Formats: sequence, C-alpha cells, structure tokens
Amino acid sequence: MKQSNEFKNRVVYQIYPSSFCDSNNDGWGDINGITSKLDYLKDLGIGIIWLSPVYVSPMDDMGYDIADYKNINPRFGTMEDFDNLLKEAEKRDIKIVMDLVINHTSTEHKWFKEAIKGPESEYFDYYYIKEGKGKKHKKLPNNWQSCFTGDAWKKVDSLPGYYYMHLFCDTQADLNYHNEKVIEEVKEILKFWLDKGVYGFRCDVINNIWKSSLKNDFPLMIYNRGLKYYANQDGMFKTLTRFRTEVLDNYDCFLVGETGVLNKEVGNRFLNERCLDMFFEFDHIYADKSKLIPVFKRKFDARRLVKPIFKWQKDVPWIANYLENHDQLRSVNRYGNTGKYYKESAKLLSLFLLTLKGTPFIYQGEEIGTLNNPNASLKNCKDIAAITTTDTFSKLTKLNKEKSFKFINETINRDHARTPMQWSNDVNGGFNSGTETWINVNEGYKNINVANELSDEKSILSFYKKLIKFRNESDVLKKGDFKEEFVSKYIVSYFRSFEDKTYQIILNFSDKKHQFNEVLNIKQVFANYDEEINLKEIPPYFAGIFEVK
Repeated sequence: MKQSNEFKNRVVYQIYPSSFCDSNNDGWGDINGITSKLDYLKDLGIGIIWLSPVYVSPMDDMGYDIADYKNINPRFGTMEDFDNLLKEAEKRDIKIVMDLVINHTSTEHKWFKEAIKGPESEYFDYYYIKEGKGKKHKKLPNNWQSCFTGDAWKKVDSLPGYYYMHLFCDTQADLNYHNEKVIEEVKEILKFWLDKGVYGFRCDVINNIWKSSLKNDFPLMIYNRGLKYYANQDGMFKTLTRFRTEVLDNYDCFLVGETGVLNKEVGNRFLNERCLDMFFEFDHIYADKSKLIPVFKRKFDARRLVKPIFKWQKDVPWIANYLENHDQLRSVNRYGNTGKYYKESAKLLSLFLLTLKGTPFIYQGEEIGTLNNPNASLKNCKDIAAITTTDTFSKLTKLNKEKSFKFINETINRDHARTPMQWSNDVNGGFNSGTETWINVNEGYKNINVANELSDEKSILSFYKKLIKFRNESDVLKKGDFKEEFVSKYIVSYFRSFEDKTYQIILNFSDKKHQFNEVLNIKQVFANYDEEINLKEIPPYFAGIFEVK
C-alpha cells in the first residue's frame, strides 16, 4: 500500500489517559473522557493523537506493563468505547496512534504465567529465564542493571535457582526476540490494531528489544551495565524491518520510536532500513541536569537545549520533536520562566517546537503552560522510577529518603507531567466532578486552565491555536529545509526554507534584553509580542518568525 506520509503534515498531541478526563467520576481518566474532548483538540489544530497505553495492565508502571495486548483495561472503558473513539476521531479527521510496548510484558501476562511453570512450557523461551551461576545457583545470570536502578534479574519463586530479566521494573519481564514465536505474536498485535483503524504506533524503548549477548559488563557507570549488549543491536534493526515488510507495508501507517543512546549513524540506519519513520532523541533533555549523574540539577543554558536539537535537524531527514512528555518534567519549569515572563517563555517554547523540521509532539497541558506540581512529595509519589531511584540514591548518599527525594523531584519525578489535566477552575480542575483522583491535582489549576485561556485572546492556549494554524497552512514550516544561523547562551536564530520562501526564526531565551545585529531584509510575520520589535534590542523571552525578503 502506498504510504500517505500524513504524519509529516500534522501536529501530534500526546494523551496520558489516566489524567486527561474522567467521564465516570471514578478518579481515573478514561476513553469516553478523551472522546468528549475531541472537539477541543480539533479546534486546537491537532491532526494525530498519541494515546499512552490503554491495554489491560496491573498498572505497576502506569500501563507500560501490559497483561493483555488485545483488550482494553476496564479502568479506561471497553473495546466498544475505543471503537467509538476511533469513529469520532475519524469524523474530525484526527488519527489515533497507539503506544506499542514490546520490550517487555507484565509478569501478569498469560505468556509469563505459563513460562514460569518450567523449561517444558511452550512459553518458557518467550522470556529471558536463566539459571543462576555459582554454588547452588545463587549468583545472578549476569551483572546487568535495571534502568530503574538495581539488578536486572529477579528470582522466579516457582522455579528455584532461576531468574528472569527485567530492564525496567521487576514486574516487567523482557521478551526474547531470538524466539521466532515472539516475533509472530507481535506481528499479530500490530495487525489487530491496524485492522481496527489506528494510524500507527509509538514504540516504547524500541532499541532495547534485542539482546545480542548475556555477558557480564563492567562500564564505569553502574546504572547502565549491559547497555552495549542490548542498545541498537543488529538483531533489533532486522526485526523492525521485518515488521515493516511483513505487516506495516500493508497499511497506511507510521512508527515513531523511543530510542535512547543514538548517534548520526544509528539514527539514519533507523530511517534508511525502514525500521522507523522517525524517532525521539534524548540529547537535549540534559539542558538543565547533569548528563553524568542525572539526579543533579544544573542551571539551564539554551545552548545545551538547542545545539543537540539542531544537530539532529541536520543529521537526519525527519525527526520527532518534543519538549515534554509523560516521562519529562514540565518544560516551562525547565527551560522557561515561571515568574514575570511566564507567558512569554511558554509561548517562546511553543514557537521553537512548532518551527523545527520534523513532526511536533505536544503533551497534554503543555498548550496551557502547565507547571510542575508544587506540592509533590515522597509520601504521595506514584512514579515507580522516582521511588526506586530515591531508594538507591538514599543508600548511596546516606541521606534519608525525604532529603533524597528532593533531588529526584527536581530532575526525575515523572508525576509532575501526570497530574490531572486542568480544564477549569472548578473542583479538581474540571478533570472530574470532585471525587478522589488517582494522583494529587496540581493546585495551579485555579489560575492555569483551559476555560480561563479560551476566553483570553492573549493566553498561552490562544497563542498555540494561532501558531498551529500558521504551521498547518505553511509549506515552509511543514516541508522546508533547516539551516542554523546563530546559537549563544541566550539568542538563537535559524532558517526554514521551501521553494522561493524563507523564514528566519529568532529567539531570546533570557529575562534580559539582548542585541541582535541582523543584516538581512526581514519582516516580522508571527511573534509572541503584540508589537513589532526592534531587533537591535530584543525583549526578554521574545520569539518571532520573520520572512526574508
């Protein structure tokens, strides 16, 4: 089937179902809640929704631990509700993308429950279940570390002496892609959802699915032991290419991958071998924290944000652009200004995101400038990664857990992005009618919410709507080439060009005025300040699009 490549012309909006809209007042967001907000998303200018997992799951890692790939978690509704969402989205020309989590399953999955019955089980080799080493098999199969800290192996209670691999939390058992049956199972999962009418998949930690060896590993950093044996392996590329040629080519669809540990060669290989249509890079997320030890925060520097993004703009023909998602803290807290220039900085970040080459991904609440939760604490933390990292950090530093959590909260705590969507200043931010919510509501909803911003022409939401409309109607921004001009600690400039038209984008990532000695003949066509500005004295957090004459 000929691919339409519509993903190159549309803006994607990520929905975290647990926190988007609670239609039945049980404290959890749900599919019917999402359906009820489709008109809002259409009005915003959204063309694709990325839906974080709604499959059956014990929710140990908020749905990224899947127990049944072909059924809907009753917490979110029914398959009929999902079919209705697809139908209503299609009416509004909005496409739905599912989250594909196939590096691991929940330990509650039928496959795993059968696998741990013993080596004679037909599902035993669906996972990495290995005997321990050494005297009485008490040593782990290797010394790899979980990405959520701690050992990557856990005892199988029903099989004395055996352990199973989990690169993430211990209720997420890694699948074994050396087993052809696993590949066939995943192909059936892809077909199931594509036949329903979904437009594609966001592939969770997809570059980790193939383990080329189970050797011990001794890198300098203990938290990523095993990385060289499971990140970006040849078998992973070949497996993804098989998914493409044997399944995906029969549908008009696309894949976007979550792919850490990248370089130019690996990034282009994903695209050239048709493994993915685009991917998320993670180099820029260290703009405000230590890359060596991500627990530690450091002062934001625009160069650490912009330079990595610009590198990928030049290194690959297409990429997925984002500043926020369910795993990252809120971008205004990280890269903007929460004080005097809050609105200006939020608008600057939106203009930066939506004028880059590639497909822009907006995370729920980003369009209204949602901030981190000021009341976050270890006691009410729901993020399993933040909890386990706090435990490890406490042990290493000898700090108590509350003090350790202060570091984690500023850099790692994913709860900040997962608080209920702020629809109004009604109880619980309009997320539901007032019942207890699965996670604490961010008190910021009283001032920052959709209802307030819809009625304000100068709000962050109104700016997003105008900017998305501008992008959706601009071949320069959707199709144009990218060229870097200038990047300093504060001032950033770049060009987007298509056919005979060129735009120059100029940004000031600071709360001070700065000079910019522009020599080109340019005209301001879009900006986050109402008045036309003098480039010789760019105001704080200014962001503008200029047409080059």
